Formats: sequence, C-alpha cells, structure tokens
Amino acid sequence: LMDLPTCELSRLGEIADLVTSVRLSRICKARLALALRKNGYIPKLLRLFRVCERAKDIKALHLLFDIVRGILYLDKNILFEVMFSDACILDVVGCLEYDPCLTQPGCYRESLTKRAMLPEVIPTRDPELRQKLHKVYRAQYIRAIITPNPSDFEEDFLSTLNSFISSGKKEILRELWKDKEFLPEVFAQLTDEATAGEQRCELMKFFKKFCAISFKSSKIRDKFLQTLAKLRFLPTLEMLMGVDDLQVRSAATDILSFLVKFSPDMVQEFVMQEARQNENDTQLISEIIKQIICSRDPEFGGDNQLVEILRALIDPEKMLDGASNLKIFGFLDIFYNRYIHVLAAPLLANTSEDVHWQYIIYFFVQLKALISLVDNYQTAEILSSVLKLLSFCVERHMYHMKFYVMNKDLLRRALVLLKSKHKFLALCAVRFMRRIIGLKDEFYNRYITLGNLFEPVVNALLDNRNRSNLLNSALLELFEFIRTEDIQFLIAHIVENFSDALESVKYVHTFQGLKTKYEQGKDRQNKKPN
Repeated sequence: LMDLPTCELSRLGEIADLVTSVRLSRICKARLALALRKNGYIPKLLRLFRVCERAKDIKALHLLFDIVRGILYLDKNILFEVMFSDACILDVVGCLEYDPCLTQPGCYRESLTKRAMLPEVIPTRDPELRQKLHKVYRAQYIRAIITPNPSDFEEDFLSTLNSFISSGKKEILRELWKDKEFLPEVFAQLTDEATAGEQRCELMKFFKKFCAISFKSSKIRDKFLQTLAKLRFLPTLEMLMGVDDLQVRSAATDILSFLVKFSPDMVQEFVMQEARQNENDTQLISEIIKQIICSRDPEFGGDNQLVEILRALIDPEKMLDGASNLKIFGFLDIFYNRYIHVLAAPLLANTSEDVHWQYIIYFFVQLKALISLVDNYQTAEILSSVLKLLSFCVERHMYHMKFYVMNKDLLRRALVLLKSKHKFLALCAVRFMRRIIGLKDEFYNRYITLGNLFEPVVNALLDNRNRSNLLNSALLELFEFIRTEDIQFLIAHIVENFSDALESVKYVHTFQGLKTKYEQGKDRQNKKPN
C-alpha cells in the first residue's frame, strides 16, 4: 500500500500533490485507492473539511477541492461506495463547492438536497432499491460537477463512474420490472389531483427515463407495450399532455413520441376508438394540433416533435402493416371530418365557414389576422408548421386532401404568405404549391388556372429576381419542374397570361424553355386530325 501523509491541516498541500501526481499511472492510482479505502482516510478528510469551513479557511478549502476531485478522478468503485454513502455525500459535494476557479462558492449541497426528492417520489417500498436510486442520482450529480472539457482528458476518462451509473440504472430497472405494483402506482399518482405539482413533475421525468430504457431494450419492449395497453396508459398520457406544467407536457410528448415510433398502430387504434365514442374535441389528436397551433414558444422545440408525431399518426404507409385499406380509409374519414379544420384554422382565420370558433377567436386576437401579412415571428413559425403538415397531407392523402383544398380554397390562402417578411414562411407556401403541382393531377391543375393562382407566384418571383436566396431558387424550380415534366395545361396558362411579365427574367432559360414547349404543344395540336 502507498504511504499517506497524516490527515491534518498542515499537510493538505502534500495530500493534494500526491492525489494529483498519480493521474497518469494506473498502478499508482490503484495503490492509492486501496490505501484511501483501507485506512478510512476519506471520512477523516471530510471531518477536516467541516473544521475548515467553520473557520472559513479558504486556502485550505481550495486544497480540499483539489484533493476530493482528485480522489474522484481515480475512478475506483471501492471509493465511490464510500463517497456516495449517506454519511459522506454532502461533505463530498461541499468540498466541490470551493473550486478556486469560481469567484463565489457553488450551491451544490442545496441543489443536491432538492434533487434528492426525486428518488422519494418513486413509488417503491423496497429500502434497498431506494438506496440504489439515491446512489445513482448522487453519482450522476457528481459527474456533472467534475466532468472536465472532453479535450482535456483521454477518451475513457471516468469510465468506471460511467459504468457505475449505467449498471446502477439497469439494476434499478430490473427491480422495478419485478414489482407488479410499480406501474399502476405511478399512473395513480400522475392522475391524482392531490399529487403536488413538483412531485408530479419529478415523477414524470423519471417515468420518461424508465420508458426510454424499456423501449430501447428489444427483450422487454413488447412486454412493456402490452403492460401499457393493459393499464390503459394512453388516456393518462392524453391528460398529462394537457396540463399547464411545461416540463410535464414535454415529458408526456417524449413518451408519446416513443409510442408512435415503436407502436404506431396502438396509438392509431386509440385515436379511432376515441373518435367513435366521443363527439367532443378533447381528444389526443385535438390536443396535439392545439399545441402545434397555439404554442406560446415554438422555438422551444416541442412543435417540431409534435409535428413529427402527427405525421406518423396520419401516415397511411405506417398503417399498412396491420390495417386493411378500408380501415385506413375510415381513419382518414375521421381525420378530415373532425380534425383537419382545426389544423387549417390559422389559414382560415378570416372566414367563419365550418371552422371551430374557439380557434378562430384565438387567431383573430393572437395572430393579428392572417391577411395583415403575418409579420409576427412566432405566428410565422406556427404557420410554417401548419403548412408543412398540409403539404404532407397533399402527398399522402390524395383523395381526401384534394377535395379539402378545393373546397376551402386552401392554396390561395397559403399564397398570401408569399408577401410575408419571413422568407422561411414564404418558402413553405411555395413548397405547398410545388407539392400540389408535383402530383400532376388534372383537377388540381384546373383549380390553379381557374383561380389564377400563378399571379402571386409570378409577382413573388419578380420581387426576388435580383436576389440569390432559397425563396428565389424554389420559385424557379417550380417553373422548371413544369417545363421538364411538360405539363401542357399549366405551360399554356403561364405563357398566355404571364409571358410579358416574365420577359425580364433572363438570368435563367426556364421561361424561354416554357415558350418553346408551348409552341411545340401547339404544333402537335395542329397536326392532330379534327
């Protein structure tokens, strides 16, 4: 065993030098760890810390910080068992508060005491399991404090600590899976109105991690999904997605994302059952759409996740494995009868026809009326999400969406956004039209020409002709697609109505090519017998 200096105030400098000097030698690290463990050295150091803190000896406290961090950097399990114990943990964290690089000591002990609430809210009556929970959470907290810049140390730095945390989590998961009362108790606490907000939040965070590990393990995933279905978890999740607490909503959204990824048919079946049983709109898809279009902070990141969840739920290709064509058509009937109006409400905010009034009122007040060119960035983000979803519907729901677009004159509404100062929103409007034209559908083409819907597109192109940006590129690509695909009906409309206006756009050959295609089409038409 390595000889250690006597644990006293006058020799703290020697101890700090010893602990930091062995970092590059595995043999020396192992010998030092054994010496620290065998002689009960760590509790002696921590008693000395309490003395120094009472005396406000800052120099000694800085040395103790170096010593304790150096001991943790030894990365030995035999030391973690001591340092993460009930008797030592607060003093260990206390030493780490006195980092010489900080102008003021940290508040790690106060923060750890608050975090200690999390293992307490987890419903388990096994004292050994609760102790494991505490140790793992303490280890994670310590790791967050002491982990340096990755470039400062080797790749496997703190690998034992990482393994300690990972194996602890797996062990906890195994124990919780054995407890048949665990999941029912979790759901009961989450839905109980008497559960305090902070307690529900911490429990929800833990359950999200529990779900993440369970879904990633192929061995228990199917059993876990069966258990969730048996306990009717989706109504609970739906309720949690509607609470005011942002962290609870965020965790619920993450869990729903897991479910949609690994078992979309389970969620789709639940949505269809809800639609058949209820006539109100307090349902899962309604809640998802409401959070997309009424988000107070679309930059938070939840919107993109919710958009992806909704896309997965309404994607017929994801239903094909376990559903008949009739069932898929029935699901889409429900979506277009009950929910598409809510999703399209931002674009239909200037009309009262067949639109849910609560959303109309919201958008009149909050979005300052769509026709006023949507200069609010937050509103632009929301409308961008809506247009992406509507573009997805155009491509995947060709029958249902075609009639909805024409019935609500949806493309005209979208093209209003070409005048928005937010170019990303104008770009979404162009892509919406591009998706429609990409189908090369005769009904859509007649709808576009009869409504003269190329006029705002041509105006936008002329306004952007001297700029090199994504919007200008997307507009040009739209016309180039029509030319290369030789869509004669649209080519004739563009040339006959906008050739003079587009004469000035000479930096690309697209519009000259459209004229050529137009003349070729006329020649072919003239050569045909009467």
